[in-house]
Amino acid sequence: MRRLLPGLVVAASAALIAWLCHLALPAVPLLTASVALGIVVGQVPALRPALTGPLAPGLRISARRLLRIGIVLLGLKLSLVDIASLGWVTIATTVAVVVLTFVGTIGLGRAFGLPGHQPLLVASGFSICGASAIGAMGAAVRARDEEQAVPVALVTLCGTLAIAVLPALWHPLGLSNVQFGHWVGAGVHDVGQVVATAQIAGTAALAVAVVVKLTRVLMLAPMVAITAAVERRRAVEVEGPRPAIVPLFVAGFLAAVLLNTFVPLPEWLLSGADTLQTALLAMALFALGASIRLGELASTGWRALVVGLTSWVLVAGLAYGAVLLG
Repeated sequence: MRRLLPGLVVAASAALIAWLCHLALPAVPLLTASVALGIVVGQVPALRPALTGPLAPGLRISARRLLRIGIVLLGLKLSLVDIASLGWVTIATTVAVVVLTFVGTIGLGRAFGLPGHQPLLVASGFSICGASAIGAMGAAVRARDEEQAVPVALVTLCGTLAIAVLPALWHPLGLSNVQFGHWVGAGVHDVGQVVATAQIAGTAALAVAVVVKLTRVLMLAPMVAITAAVERRRAVEVEGPRPAIVPLFVAGFLAAVLLNTFVPLPEWLLSGADTLQTALLAMALFALGASIRLGELASTGWRALVVGLTSWVLVAGLAYGAVLLG
């Protein structure tokens, strides 16, 4: 435990700083601030010996185990009743947006020669729920932290751009307030970024945006489970332990969704779980951000940048089509 404590304390302190930044600038989502702070810390040469030395065990636990616990608690935000209230057309088009973006981004990543698991991780982040999905998929396929760093940076960059770009296109595209909320929920990556973008159109738009976004979050479980099953099949001829058929944290996420749907949980419990989930994800995303090296990204990551920006345009375009169909 002593080995873990320094890194955990730093990650928790960074999450607190990110929260204070969010309070000072509400337009900046807390989790986005956490990733950004980690990226900034990771670029300071004087801090790298500490990041790769005494802080490394605690940061590694934050980026992996705390991330998985946070994803389980994220399930308590979802209710199948709220999702069903969207209607079958909206649900079907939202699922289609996720699947088409996921498949299309993997194809782009492979076409541009992204290494290792990067095509899969970029596709997960852009199609499902941002950096949380990258961490979940990375855990399922046992991707290295270094493989997750570039996708996390890309989804943070594009999600932050969405906060400025989508509102600028709201009226030129002729969308009503509720339609704008639907577009944001279907096309923006992280839940916090969805809230920051949709709230400018009012409470009705925000409500629709959050429910549509949480419908995309619900896709995390089947997408991760299917991918883990494929990886398990590929690992038959590879030495070492095979990935679980359904990762334990995915089963926990589904159990939390069902619990929140069918059991009347007290508000204090849901509020406490939401606070804890946000804190754990903030710590995890700071740790992932701290592993990013922008110098290496600038010299070798232009292909990943092209894939990320193209995927961002793809999901926004497909989401707009879903709004028109709805």
